[in-house]
Formats: sequence, C-alpha cells, structure tokens
Amino acid sequence: MLTEAENRFFTEVSAGTPMGEYLRRHWHPIAPIAELDERSTKPVRLLGEDLVLYRDRSGTYGLIDRLCPHRRVDLSYGIPEEDGLRCMYHGWMFDETGQCVEQPFEETVHPDGRFKEKVKVTAYPVEPKAGLLWAYLGPAPAPLVPNWEPFTHDDGFVDVCITVLPCNWFQAQENSIDPVHAEWLHAYWAQQLSVDTIFGKPPSHIKIGADAFDYGMIYRRVVQGSSEEDENWLKGRVCLFPYALFIGHTYACHFEWRVPIDDENTLSVMWFLNRVAPGHEPPKQPSIPYWYGEVYDEDGRFRTSHVVNQDIVAWAGQGRIADRTKETLGESDKGVIMLRRMLKEQAALVAEGKDPMSVVRDPVANESLHLPVHDFFGTIAVGPGAGNTAHIPFQHGEPEEAIAAINDVIATWKDAKPAS
Repeated sequence: MLTEAENRFFTEVSAGTPMGEYLRRHWHPIAPIAELDERSTKPVRLLGEDLVLYRDRSGTYGLIDRLCPHRRVDLSYGIPEEDGLRCMYHGWMFDETGQCVEQPFEETVHPDGRFKEKVKVTAYPVEPKAGLLWAYLGPAPAPLVPNWEPFTHDDGFVDVCITVLPCNWFQAQENSIDPVHAEWLHAYWAQQLSVDTIFGKPPSHIKIGADAFDYGMIYRRVVQGSSEEDENWLKGRVCLFPYALFIGHTYACHFEWRVPIDDENTLSVMWFLNRVAPGHEPPKQPSIPYWYGEVYDEDGRFRTSHVVNQDIVAWAGQGRIADRTKETLGESDKGVIMLRRMLKEQAALVAEGKDPMSVVRDPVANESLHLPVHDFFGTIAVGPGAGNTAHIPFQHGEPEEAIAAINDVIATWKDAKPAS
C-alpha cells in the first residue's frame, strides 16, 4: 500500500514533478515513421505537453509547441514547407528548433525588421530509429537513442502497433514485472473465455524472483514441471527502464513501450520482429508497417480476445489512476515492490544531476545493446518445433497482410534444428 503522496510520485508526469523529470531524461517513441510518410503533421501529447510532430519537405523532423504564438492556432493543421512548418492562419513559419523564420506581412511592412528573431516556441529533438520517431524532452546534451540489438537485425519482418490506453502509464509498467499474472489472466481466464493465446495450459508458478541489471530489471519464474535450469529462471524476462517490456527469443522478439501521454492516458507502442530461419531470404520491407490496436468491441466493452487486450482490461480496470492507498500486496508482488523502490532511486539520481540507468551516452556501446533472449526450441506455443506454427497476434487489429507475412516467416523454421 502507498500513501496518496507516494502514489502521486509515480503517476504525475508533468515537468517539475519527480517522475516527470526522470522520464524527461529518456528518449520516447512517439510515432511510426511511416505515419509521417502518409501525412506530414501529427498532433502529439507527451508527458502532459501539447505538441505537433512534423516532417518538412526537406525530410527534417520537428516537434514543437502545438499552438502558434501569434494567435494560438493549432499547428497540427499547418503547412510543411521546405525548411519548417508554416501556420496556415497568417503564414508565420517555424523551424525544428522552434525559431520563427518567416512572418510574411510583418516583413512586407518592415523589410529590415527583426521581430521574427524574438519569437520562438518550445521545441524538442526528434530522431528516427527502427521505424519509429523518438523524442527527447530533457536538458542538453541529449543522450543517444538506445540501439537495442534487435534493431540491428535485417533478417525478418517488423511491424509496429500503436494504441491509446485510458489509464496512467505506471499501471501498465507494473505489469512488466509481474510474472504470475500470466498464469491467470492469459491462461486460466483465456480458457474461460475460450480464446486462443500463446500460453496454452495455465502454468502453476512455484517460485518467482527479480534482479536489477544495466537497463532495468529481470524477472524470473519457475513453473510446475520446470526448474531453475530452465531459461525462464536462468535468463528471465526484461522490464526495461523507464517503461518497457522486452520479450525475446532467437527467432522472434518484441518491445512494449508504455509512453505517458499525461497522468491519465498512455501511448502503447509495440515493435515486433519475426526472423527467418538461417539460410532463408527475409521479406523486403521498404518501410516498416504500422497499425492501430483495437481496445473496445462493438458494445463499448474492452476486447478480451488477445494477450495485450487482456492486459488492457487489467490496467484500465484499475481506473484512470490506480488508487494504491487501497491495495493489498502479496507474495506475487515482489517485483512490483522492487520496481517502486528502484524508480525512487532513479528519480533521486536525476534530482542530484546524474544520469539514471538505461540512459546511453557511449556511441561504441550503443552500436548494439544486448538484451537476454531465449532459445526455447520446441517448448513454446508458436515457433520452431511447436505444435502450433500459425502466428497468434498479441493484440486485436493486426492487418491480414501482416499476419500472412509473419506466417511466411514462421514457415521457414519448419525443418530447422536446434543448434548443437
């Protein structure tokens, strides 16, 4: 149980709050690159700030205050020009640094005037990586966008899922360090719902554990029929700081980032990689496709048919902001307790002017940041050696063409053998 003040510590993300300042030391995935290829402006709300993401005609990305400082018009309707974003109301234009670079009428009336030099809006750096656009809202100098090892692979099919969640980010992230929920939410409850998930028969947990590592936490589990010699204990799963889950196998992996929109809403960004078997040609991907995950059914109820949809029921079912003053933690919550303690420690480092964990500044190390992955050959629900070799989407709404492409990739593993 937390006090009301402790709960606010974790859930408030605006500038000047402890968690808001901690989160601003990290890069945030905010949109698929392909989405800006289709439309060059996108309204973005991030960490409680209203912004507009744009790509100008030269290909430069910008993230600036959404409202024009002239007459407070919404710049997400603005006009991307060669070197900036122009307000459609009176033509003022801003570059990616937030500097006003053109004021057509003012410059006509006062050709030698320097008024535009005095006008500047909030602006944040944007970088493309792994099919996503990343934003940094913290102080200079900005760290590097982490180049996780899966980002370096070019031997598979990648797709991205975007979902807006009606709840605080911390409810979703606590799930990332909670192994026991899979036994009940994704296995037992899924069976009651008669839906097919990747988990199959409910795995009765015997033992759980959690450890810190360079980029966050690793949770471990022993289930009935397994031992501490199995990968679920030896390698575990990754709760990636500040707000992600990473699940990796040698043939497939995915990230789930829970990006705070504000105190009551979260942007779920999931990045999936399915790799072809050695010796097979990967599919051609001129760009990384994206899709929006579906949350509600036709009756306005939460969907329950897929793993992440079931998670959303649990997260959002706690309310927009979970009231942790009324919770009752037990033995299954060891990881949750450790996560809260570690985040307090990381926020304290930021308050001291230091970098928190998972902030990367070494370009050599950032060539490929290793995360633990499982072999799991023949012991999983989908993949090499498994009885079920059809792709099961993690969330409702994955396009049929993406499912077909992933099934083609999975088929390359049909005759694959475990490494000796």
